[in-house]
Amino acid sequence: MKLLNFGSMNTDYVYKVDHFVTKGETISADALQVFGGGKGLNQSIALSRAGEKVYHAGTVGKDGGLLLDILNRDGVDTSCVTVHEDSQTGHAIIQNDSMGDNCIIVFGGANQSVGKEQVDRVLSGFDEGDYILLQNEINELDYIIRQAAGKGMKIVLNPSPMNHKIFGLPLDMVDYFLVNEAEAAALSDAPGADEDTVLKSLIEKFPKASIVMTLGEKGSVYWDGGRICRQHAVPADAVDTTAAGDTYTGYFISGIIRGLNTEKVLYRASVASSIAVTRAGAAPSIPVQKEVEAMMTKIERRNE
Repeated sequence: MKLLNFGSMNTDYVYKVDHFVTKGETISADALQVFGGGKGLNQSIALSRAGEKVYHAGTVGKDGGLLLDILNRDGVDTSCVTVHEDSQTGHAIIQNDSMGDNCIIVFGGANQSVGKEQVDRVLSGFDEGDYILLQNEINELDYIIRQAAGKGMKIVLNPSPMNHKIFGLPLDMVDYFLVNEAEAAALSDAPGADEDTVLKSLIEKFPKASIVMTLGEKGSVYWDGGRICRQHAVPADAVDTTAAGDTYTGYFISGIIRGLNTEKVLYRASVASSIAVTRAGAAPSIPVQKEVEAMMTKIERRNE
């Protein structure tokens, strides 16, 4: 079984500010840091640091060498990445306020230059039963999903950022949905309802899929096709929440691939996410497997 992440790669410019800038306002940043990012890159690193062998596919411009170096240093296979000489690598402008929250503007750049020939070339190296992880920061998602489904691959979709493009996708072909509260509500037929009603709506709408809803401070809930399992959030002093969801995604998929029981899958992903929010940056904040295991042991001893 092989694992492919067909996703975005961005250069993240993170500005430390007292508060998010508002209309007509000019503010000064206290600091600027530059990181590798993009939901695709973050999730590939999370998967690799969770102990999985992951292939990353996507597109960068000729200025994207830094991102390839970041992935390679973390053991991610970048042989499926295409470099477009005439495209600019995607980037994000991130405001990180005094409370540790973020406000993000993303420029897709080369991430929106994926072609069908590239998709066919990449997927030719994968077979039935292999996993493919997707987000909504690249183009050709419809084609990728259909081609992957035709090969019998397991399709995992994190529909972020949530927009109208998602509703044009063949969502009935998705095996796993990983969504936050807002994304879940938008996908369901019960917008504005409580989380239980939203989850029930998603189960009815996508009866063949497993569904993960992350609920921030309220933890997470998972429908595995037979039962609902809940996980409380692991307390943490948040510094930067940029990669919290991506960390959870990587560790969740890792747990599923390893065949861990549902409770262990959710707990491990929650602990990993709780570590990530205590650190600055996106990819640099994602913990390695040993850190997560050590934290799990620490929490278990504290609760004895």
